[in-house]
Amino acid sequence: MNAMTVEGTTERVLRLLALLQRRSSWTAAELAAELAVTDRSVRRDVERLRALGYPVHAAAGVGGGYRLGAGTRLPPLLLDDEEAIATAVSLRMASGGTVTGAGEAALRALAKLDQVMPPRLREEVRAVHGATDTLVGPGVEVDAEVLVTLARACRDAVRVRFRYAGRGGAERERLVEPVRMVATARRWYLMAWDVDRGDWRTFRLDRMRGTEATTWHFRPREHPDPVAYVQRAVTGAPYRHLARVRLRADPGQVRELVPPQVGRVEDDGGGWCLLVTGGDDLDWLAVHVSRLGFDAEILDPPELREAAARLARRLARMSETL
Repeated sequence: MNAMTVEGTTERVLRLLALLQRRSSWTAAELAAELAVTDRSVRRDVERLRALGYPVHAAAGVGGGYRLGAGTRLPPLLLDDEEAIATAVSLRMASGGTVTGAGEAALRALAKLDQVMPPRLREEVRAVHGATDTLVGPGVEVDAEVLVTLARACRDAVRVRFRYAGRGGAERERLVEPVRMVATARRWYLMAWDVDRGDWRTFRLDRMRGTEATTWHFRPREHPDPVAYVQRAVTGAPYRHLARVRLRADPGQVRELVPPQVGRVEDDGGGWCLLVTGGDDLDWLAVHVSRLGFDAEILDPPELREAAARLARRLARMSETL
């Protein structure tokens, strides 16, 4: 086999790999048409991919064909230009994330990708990085192994057992039926059915210890929307005071000013919306609401109205001294 033939075969095998990664299943005839070769050449190229470690599965019959499966190790992947740029940018963002070890792993992967990336794509990625700043809060790191364990348990409907530290620090063993994990800007949460308490609960992943999946499969039950449920929990439960305030504004305007992990915004009709938020200090809550810049009606707690009145008096005294 001469050099020209080898080069042509290698290019065709790479094209075949790209096709298998693009779609879940192909017939031999479809692949032959895409590559402009015979079915026999397709079979030979599939064997070449298998020899390189790519688990290409074949199914016989009318509905049969080829598909790329999961193997025992991760073989090289092919990325098109847009995928390569998106992956590089995502890896840069992940390097400052809240998953323990993910930052270091993301930097290693980014270094490998940058090494083999064509100069034209590398310049595009660097342009994005150079024009972007990331505002990252003091997030709490989560063990990546805990994420994997919970993700599999959610997928397979398997009960999970762990020790959980409450706000006071005391740990208690919990047995739950996990549904979904929800990530906010600072923390990861699990929404699950608490088997012992018999109700839905949210759990912070950074407070879990000894997390392990059991062999007990459960039948999934009707559940609330995980994102909405976690948002309600994180905007109210952790605080001493839960405030409900009507604002004369469009809900979209308020959501631009209030992150979902800080407050929940609902349409209240007639040009008004309802803000539900929490805090440990009523004076701080009064300042927070006033800074939004909308006409407001405090529904509860009554003590927040008193805090708003104190704030108004202080501001009035300040204006008199100017």
